[in-house]
Amino acid sequence: MEAIDVVIVGAGPAGLATSACLNRLSIPNIVLEREDCYASLWQKRAYDRLKLHLAKEYCELPFMPFPSDAPTFVPRRGFLDYLHSYVSHFRINPRCNTAVESAYRDEESGKWHIKAKKADLNVHEEYVAKFLVVATGENSKGFIPEVSGLDSFGGEFFHSSKYENGQKYKGKAVLVVGCGNSGMEIAYDLSNWGVRTSIVARSPVHVLTTNIVYIGMRLLSYGVPCNIVDFIVVLLSRLKHGDISNYGFPRPTRGPFYIKQSVGRTPTIDVGAVEKIRRKEVQVNVKFTYKTSS
Repeated sequence: MEAIDVVIVGAGPAGLATSACLNRLSIPNIVLEREDCYASLWQKRAYDRLKLHLAKEYCELPFMPFPSDAPTFVPRRGFLDYLHSYVSHFRINPRCNTAVESAYRDEESGKWHIKAKKADLNVHEEYVAKFLVVATGENSKGFIPEVSGLDSFGGEFFHSSKYENGQKYKGKAVLVVGCGNSGMEIAYDLSNWGVRTSIVARSPVHVLTTNIVYIGMRLLSYGVPCNIVDFIVVLLSRLKHGDISNYGFPRPTRGPFYIKQSVGRTPTIDVGAVEKIRRKEVQVNVKFTYKTSS
């Protein structure tokens, strides 16, 4: 059993940033990561053309800015280079292949008891900590719903986290289920590779551009009320894209930043998919159903 001040679960950007802040204050901490590397979402489950959808100043981790020559919207490789430098600079040493199985707080001692399994050694470890930080992220596990008929589908199906690029799908037909950021960008990429691409749009969605989001975030930082910011960015989006409901996208009744603040759902950032939909290079399909648990 190992005693430590702080145990951090998860070595994504949030876990790394927490460890860096503690290291600067000389507070002993350990980072437990179930994968075999830190930032596994970026290292192992991100498609090739991925870029940060927010300007770099909104994506910096504490106490280390991006290099001055980094582009405004940092690509995947550049962000990974930044994370590697961050880990090295703040001397963060995540314990990889270590999956936390349970944690409870002893009310008498006020300390956390954490049990973890070392996957590479098939052994269990126990930790006692004053504080427990859970930084496992909101996108750490891909979800595929129960789709009617999927069990008899003869083609390939997979979660977006497995997508790299559209090269191997040339000459084929691909249906992308979901019009969030991953879905729209993957549809755009597939079309660029000459793939016959369709996308399912079921849920109401705001489609903005990186520049429109940047304007909205700057206005919010100046103290402009959220409802006014939403009015402005929706107007700018309509001027840019027209009425996207004409293409089959249901429109939300509330503004994008209100939705983000209230339920945490981000707007979709367009990287060129809307223009492809307008030119009918990507087809929009709204007739799609999947089973839901009762």
